[in-house]
Amino acid sequence: MAKHIAIVEDEIAIAENYRDALERQGYKVSMFHDRPSAEEAFQLRLPDLAIIDVGLGEEIEGGFELCRNLRAMAPTLPIIFLSARDSDFDIVSGLRLGADDYLTKDISQPHMFARIIALLRRVELMATSSDKSDSVVNRGDLNIDLERLSVTWKSERIDLTITELWIVHSLAKHPGHVKNRQQLMDAANVVLDDNTITSHIKRIRKKFQHIDSDFSSIQTAYGMGYRWEEKS
Repeated sequence: MAKHIAIVEDEIAIAENYRDALERQGYKVSMFHDRPSAEEAFQLRLPDLAIIDVGLGEEIEGGFELCRNLRAMAPTLPIIFLSARDSDFDIVSGLRLGADDYLTKDISQPHMFARIIALLRRVELMATSSDKSDSVVNRGDLNIDLERLSVTWKSERIDLTITELWIVHSLAKHPGHVKNRQQLMDAANVVLDDNTITSHIKRIRKKFQHIDSDFSSIQTAYGMGYRWEEKS
């Protein structure tokens, strides 16, 4: 069955261009031109992946609000921002709200397709993993179940995005081993710059610290990367 991608873009010509390109790749595509209509549709049925612009009509940051609300509805739904706004502030804001990726509109279509395929593939890998020893990781207070797209800390669920879940899984799978940024990107099957990886790590830590203020298992190896340390 064709994957369903939702495009939320207020410029109709641009949205139609993306729609036509994605349909040629075999995807089913729905278009929405403002936040309210997208949210109404998502309440009835979620897509397999959402592509969202930051500015939506008169709502200068409507895409950010939509991302926040959509993430609350579907913690693991792949979300990509695709916007002309390319400031570090906008990119970090989008990632902090739970987007898996932030692309600018000057990106080539093949590059955009590659990022979409990578996100959808990660969801499929989680759902179809045949290696049970790899899909379930227990590290002290941490439990990861990739098949269920579930992460718990001290028996409390932590809602991670697909990208965040893969990063935590990569770190916790081999405690004490330093993973550099490239290794984390490879594990998450996504292309991110150093600042974006840093933003994801900060967001992951905050989610764990919301449950446990003493959480310190994700440690920075300065100049090298990050590692998962179990408490002795």
